[in-house]
Amino acid sequence: MASHKSAEKRARQDAKRRERNRTIRARTRSVLKGVREDLEAGTGDPAARVRQAESALRRAASKGVIPKRRASRLVSRLAKRANKPRA
Repeated sequence: MASHKSAEKRARQDAKRRERNRTIRARTRSVLKGVREDLEAGTGDPAARVRQAESALRRAASKGVIPKRRASRLVSRLAKRANKPRA
């Protein structure tokens, strides 16, 4: 446990940030999972779903929850899958 005033404040800040990051990460994962399931099943508008996922990923990246490059890579892979011709 923190024993200095500054360490106690730091612990409070860390707890707040951890909770905020958890909710953002969970929301992003849920959106990604939904998009992937829709792309697999071929339901819904793929472009709209990819835009939704991109929005969630970019938001998470801008808040520092995930790295910006990871967000770009995931968006790129989703777009590639969405543009793949259906057979």
